[in-house]
Amino acid sequence: MATTAENDHDRRGLIRLMLKMPALRGRLQILSATDPDLLSLCGAFEDASSMLERLRMKKGNMNHAAIAEYEELCVELENDIIRMCQ
Repeated sequence: MATTAENDHDRRGLIRLMLKMPALRGRLQILSATDPDLLSLCGAFEDASSMLERLRMKKGNMNHAAIAEYEELCVELENDIIRMCQ
């Protein structure tokens, strides 16, 4: 069973996705309540997008490869979640 911290983490990812994909907002809410796999992907999206934000904010960050990798990961997670919502 997931802890409160894990639930909060997954929910932050869910909220981030609902803001990014308003057309899927209702479907995301419904599925996240019944599908633990979707909620877990929301948590993974939270991790990836948070790291991407941190990398982009670092002054003088020349690690373009890491930024590109996290951008790709976010897109892949978004695509997986979109497929689950269809």
